[in-house]
Amino acid sequence: MAKDMTLWWGSGSPPCWRVMIALEEKKLQGYNQKLLSFEKGEHKSKEVMDVNPRGQLPAFKCGDKIINESYGACFFLECEYMSQGTKLIPVNSSEKALVLQRTFEGNTLHQKMVDVFMYNRRVPENERQESAFKRLKETLTGEVQMWEGHLQKTPGGFLAGKSFSMADVIVYPSVALLFRMGLSEKRYPKLSEYHKNLKDRPSIKATWPPLWKDTPGQDFLKDI
Repeated sequence: MAKDMTLWWGSGSPPCWRVMIALEEKKLQGYNQKLLSFEKGEHKSKEVMDVNPRGQLPAFKCGDKIINESYGACFFLECEYMSQGTKLIPVNSSEKALVLQRTFEGNTLHQKMVDVFMYNRRVPENERQESAFKRLKETLTGEVQMWEGHLQKTPGGFLAGKSFSMADVIVYPSVALLFRMGLSEKRYPKLSEYHKNLKDRPSIKATWPPLWKDTPGQDFLKDI
């Protein structure tokens, strides 16, 4: 089963990490995997481009099926192996609605985070404006505050209730990256508790980015 799957991934990339957590949760260990370096441009290699013409990671194949978008890959794994491993999308209608809401909200959090992280890379030095960067950080602050509020209102320790779900698969990697980049634990106690409590979950511990084990975090987001 898992031997027919191949994942090309980069260490520390939340989209890649999502797929790896989903594979672990669905008991699909033993898949083929290739760790590539973004710094060396290995995600633009012919091997990757043949699977994902955008030259992005993750790139994922299951048999002859290609699902490169991380959301799509995670949902595919849940649908294809519904009776195996952790049930990531509940049957109950109300519970399912909350899981799906939080799951797709995760894209907004991730995008606002990337907007801040990538500003200096994407905008030429002579076009950068402190006021524009400040607005991006303020937007991210508001988004993080919203997630802190979600956890305050949702009992159970997970993003969508009392059970680990697709919402956690999708969003946890972004939350972990926020704290690695210096997000204040004191300012966001519920998010910090969530981050720490899930660190030792087998699927997350087994897929923790190797790059993070060998390099220190940063204080880039200390004022968010």
